[in-house]
Amino acid sequence: MDWKKLQNGSDIRGVAAPGVEGEEVNLTPEVAGAIARAFVEWLHERCSGTASGSKGACLSVAVGTDSRITGESLKAAVIQGLVAAGAGAVDCGMASTPAMFMITIDDGCPCDAGIMITASHLPWNRNGLKFFTPEGGLEKADISRVLEIAAEAAGEGAPSGQSVSPGTAPSTPGATASSAKVCKRDYMSEYSAFLADYIRCGAGCDRPLEGMKIVVDAGNGAGGFFATGVLAPLGADISGSRFLEPDGMFPNHVPNPENAAAMQTICSAVRETGADLGIIFDTDVDRSAIVDRAGEPINRNSLIALISSVILREHPGSTIVTDSVTSVGLADFIAARGGVHHRFKRGYKNVINECKRLNTEGGDSWLAIETSGHAALRENHYLDDGAFLVAKLLVKAARLRKDGKELGSLIADLRQPMESVERRFSLPADGFVALGQKVLDTIALRAPSVPGWSLEVPNFEGVRVNCAAPDERGWFLMRLSLHDPVLPLNIESDVPGGVARIEERLGALLKEAGIAL
Repeated sequence: MDWKKLQNGSDIRGVAAPGVEGEEVNLTPEVAGAIARAFVEWLHERCSGTASGSKGACLSVAVGTDSRITGESLKAAVIQGLVAAGAGAVDCGMASTPAMFMITIDDGCPCDAGIMITASHLPWNRNGLKFFTPEGGLEKADISRVLEIAAEAAGEGAPSGQSVSPGTAPSTPGATASSAKVCKRDYMSEYSAFLADYIRCGAGCDRPLEGMKIVVDAGNGAGGFFATGVLAPLGADISGSRFLEPDGMFPNHVPNPENAAAMQTICSAVRETGADLGIIFDTDVDRSAIVDRAGEPINRNSLIALISSVILREHPGSTIVTDSVTSVGLADFIAARGGVHHRFKRGYKNVINECKRLNTEGGDSWLAIETSGHAALRENHYLDDGAFLVAKLLVKAARLRKDGKELGSLIADLRQPMESVERRFSLPADGFVALGQKVLDTIALRAPSVPGWSLEVPNFEGVRVNCAAPDERGWFLMRLSLHDPVLPLNIESDVPGGVARIEERLGALLKEAGIAL
């Protein structure tokens, strides 16, 4: 088995269920159990600083899953693997990804680590694992090491799993019956109470959402708790909410705030029910977006602008770290409010780590956010949490409501592009990095010779070009995908037909260089 294929940046993802042609299952319960055992070994290495680890120490690891059809079988295997490695397992059942971090820093009864079984918005046949310690999510290098440990164990003929009942002693050296147990914990109720209390405290009353009709679309993922466990206790009318029931086949739409069909569904729900606000989550609730009373989406650049306006009132002059595809209008919006827009790289870990770096080096950055809906706030442990993002916006919504205003009023002056598009150009799997870099180097070399074109400086990902010609008035960014043999191209323009003209001239430039996409 090629264990490295299971790594997707700082996560593990794979095909967990058969049924899709050409996609062979590689994340089986046996594999998940082996990875769980390797994670315990990694935790011991991390604590002791030695390769052998502190085998006698008992660790408690929380395990949650989203609604995927393979979630329960993988969770059982993960728990079995944890116990086989001498750790205690805390079965949290249906959970959100952010909750599996928050349980590691819980004031009352923290766990030493957390594992979330999810593949975010990927299709029903996929699944994966995300890992947390009290310091945050594991980094790419950490995941590589966990998989390396699993591969080494497999090479040594390690067992693929053993049947361990809750409370019984495994046959792992150093583990005892008292140190290797399985217990259940309804942590999502605790986490819901935390979010509700945050909103109450921020709004200054016990039922701050009384009289508001709020529609939640959980996409049949794990986010239904937010409607019933957070909004309803605060007085909101959630009667128009949709797809709160977990269903790992996702029969209604892809649970993804970036998906056009998903956003259209929540927009329609708001209009049809006359709701004051709409909320949509991805499968594991680490991303979100909202919809205003008119049924208009507030996502991508608009969502970044909205939360930036809140952050900049609380922390004047803060640096807002975003991914690379944000618009010029957003940069102007942030600057007009006294903030600093730091356009960085795609990848939620990239923007979070950059935010941390800036603060460590003496900067003042309170928000790291991607256009995908990943938003990490400094006040919330740099955790990308879609539910916390919405909770913070609901505090502001409750305050504005007292003055007869709505959240949309905060971004009324955000300049939107007239046209925008994203293209994705596939590259041959073999040698795609070299070919992709050749394309980017060619653009960087030749673009300044095109009338009206200039390179964006500074720029941290791919090649971003400003197009100032009167019939273009926009920009484009071409970059190499973080994980796939693909060159994404984002183009925006402030004039009719500008996107097509930019795309045409870029194509001609590449053709002259002997590159055809």
